Amino acid sequence: MAAQPRQMTMIAFLQAQNCSNLPASWRHPASATDFLTPDYYQRIGRVLEDGKFHMAFFDDRLAMPDIYSNDYRNTVENGVRAVKMDLVSIVTAMGCATTKLGLGATYSTTYYEPFHVARTFATLDLMTRGRSAWNIVTSLNDSEALNMGKTEHLEHDLRYDRAEEFMQVVMGHWGAWDDDALILDKASGRFADGGKVHRLNHEGTYFKSRGPFSVPRSPQGHPVLLQAGQSGRGRQFAGRWAEVVFVVYPSLAAGQKQYAELKAAIAAEGRDPDQLHVAPACYVVCGETEDIAREKKALLDTLPKPIDGLTLLSEVLNYDLARKPYEEPLTDDELASLSWHGFRDRVVALSGKRNPSVADFVHFSGRGTIKEHHAFVGTPKMVADQMEEWFAGRACDGFVMAATHMPGAYEDFARLVVPELQRRGLYQKDYRGNTLRENLGLPKPSAAEARRLAAR
Repeated sequence: MAAQPRQMTMIAFLQAQNCSNLPASWRHPASATDFLTPDYYQRIGRVLEDGKFHMAFFDDRLAMPDIYSNDYRNTVENGVRAVKMDLVSIVTAMGCATTKLGLGATYSTTYYEPFHVARTFATLDLMTRGRSAWNIVTSLNDSEALNMGKTEHLEHDLRYDRAEEFMQVVMGHWGAWDDDALILDKASGRFADGGKVHRLNHEGTYFKSRGPFSVPRSPQGHPVLLQAGQSGRGRQFAGRWAEVVFVVYPSLAAGQKQYAELKAAIAAEGRDPDQLHVAPACYVVCGETEDIAREKKALLDTLPKPIDGLTLLSEVLNYDLARKPYEEPLTDDELASLSWHGFRDRVVALSGKRNPSVADFVHFSGRGTIKEHHAFVGTPKMVADQMEEWFAGRACDGFVMAATHMPGAYEDFARLVVPELQRRGLYQKDYRGNTLRENLGLPKPSAAEARRLAAR
C-alpha cells in the first residue's frame, strides 16, 4: 500500500473569553460579541469542521491578568482577556454541534489533582466519542496561585518535576480498565471482568492515588496529549509525553532548528518522531487580492493599545513590569525570576541583548499584537506559498491558527486558503475517521501501554 502523503495538521487556537489570543480582536468591527453563549462556540466549531480543521484547542489561565501595577482594573476596562470561563463545558457544547472536529482543553498539573483531571478528560473523551485532547500546562504566575489557595507559584523546574509524576498518575488511571473489560451480559448479570480492572496504588513524592479508576476506555483509548515545550525542561517533558507540541517561532530558520530538536527529544525517549505533531502559532490575514489583505492587516494594526502588551507580558512573566523604567535593562536576578523561560529566552535571542529592557520585551515579543505570532498575509496563493514553505521545509507538521477576529478569520481561511492547500495535496479533503487519533494518524494506545508509561 502506498504511503499516506504528508499533509498539514491544522489546529484552531482559541480562548474561552471575550477575545481571541489577540486581545484587541474584540474591538474589531466584525467580531461577534455573544461570547457568553453556547451559540458563539458552536458556530465556530461548525466553521472549523467545514474547513476540515483537525482540532479546536483552548488555551487557559486560572486568573485574570492583574499583575501589571498590581491592579485588575486596566484589564477589565480594556477587555484584555478579562473573561475566562471553564473550558470543559465549552468544548462539550462544541462537541454537540460537531461530529469530527477534535476538541482540546487546557488543565494545569500545578493546581489540580491527577484523579480529577483523569476522570474529567476520560469522561469528555467518551462524551465526544473519542475526540478530546488535554493540553498539559504547569501554569505561570502568582495570581493563579492566589486563586487556588496558594501563596506563590512554584519554581519552574519544580513545576515540571510535579508534572512528571502527575502524568504517571493520570496514565495509570487511564490504563486501569482493559479495552475488553466490559461484558454487559444481562442474562448472567455480569457487568465487567474484575480481573481486567486494575487498582493503581500510587504513592510518590507529590501524589497518592489509590484507584481503581471509575471511567472505562474511550474509542481512542485515551485523550491526545498536547503540550507547549520549548525550554530545555519543557522540551524534555514533551519528549516523554506529548503527541502534539504547540510552539512559537520567530522565523523559518529558527523553526527548522527547534523542529529538529523536538524530533530528537522524541527519538531520545525511544518514541517514533513521526508520531509527534509540531505546530507553530500563526495568524492568517487573507483577501481575494493582495490590496484587500493589506487593508485588513492595516485595520488590525490600529486595534491594539499599549496596555494590552504590558498587561499580558506581566501576566506570563509573573513580574510587574510597571516596577521598571521602560528603557532600563532587567538584571540577571530579575531575568532568572521570570516564570516562562521559553518566552524570556526568545526575547533575549531576538533582541541580541543579555539583559533586555521592558521596551525590548514589548517590541521583540509583539505581545498583544499579531506580531507575536508569525502572520501569513496575502492572497490565497500567497498564504499557501508561505505555509507550504514552512511545512515542506521541515519547520513544522502543521499550524495552530489564532484568529484576528471571531469567527471571520476562520471563515476567511476555510473559504479562501483551504481550497488552495487542498489543490496542492497539502491539506485533507475529508476526515480519515471518527476519533481525533485517527484523524491525526496516531495509533490507539492500549491500556497496558498506559500502565507501562505510568510505571516509568
